[in-house]
Amino acid sequence: MELVVLGCDGSYPGANGATSGYLVQCGKAGSILLDCGSGVLPRLMALMDPARLQAIVITHWHNDHACDLLTLRYYLQIHKLKLKVYAPSESNPLRQLCEGAEFELIDLAQGLTFGDVKVTTLKVNHPLPAYAVKLEQKERSFVYTGDTSKCDALVSFCVGVDLLLCDATFTVAQWHEKMPHMSAAMAGQLGKDASVKRLLLTHCQPGSDFKTLLEEAKTIYPGSEWAKQGGRYSL
Repeated sequence: MELVVLGCDGSYPGANGATSGYLVQCGKAGSILLDCGSGVLPRLMALMDPARLQAIVITHWHNDHACDLLTLRYYLQIHKLKLKVYAPSESNPLRQLCEGAEFELIDLAQGLTFGDVKVTTLKVNHPLPAYAVKLEQKERSFVYTGDTSKCDALVSFCVGVDLLLCDATFTVAQWHEKMPHMSAAMAGQLGKDASVKRLLLTHCQPGSDFKTLLEEAKTIYPGSEWAKQGGRYSL
């Protein structure tokens, strides 16, 4: 498996950036897109025809994770194509805009399998129904937390994975119990508690104090690093 970061900004894209969108290439089994936020579609099209995706997974229906689906619909309409989209099944205005012939909307909670790749999910703590996603292929494994605040069940879900891509939006000083996202220190703690082999931090809002966030994660998990737009990470 290889993870390609198409976008990793939180909430809105910075200059020349993109919000959440992660392409996981699984060799002969094909590729799957995790989230499709603002600016993700053109970066995906620079790499492949979106119609060749095995599926798109939307972890939750916030705009910064799903809004480029609306533009992707035009591409599919014009070319008379259809894609499977696995997403939370609860009613949401953005989900309703995606209903139609172009997308086959499937409940993400049931997970999915394509080729020899198994995809499982865990419901996490966020204002909208949201899921963390785990991909497993042979002896390799990867977890993307999506957007989440503190969620104790994530530790067992992430145990021993080769790569953890984790929400790390806030500094320790910014975070409190009502925050909808994790702090970078919490991401580091999750990486440590779950004994993950590699930890990538993501979903930092443009203009945030990247240095402090990374330092706080590294204090707990020394190998912490920021996900980089355009970055490729082999598992």
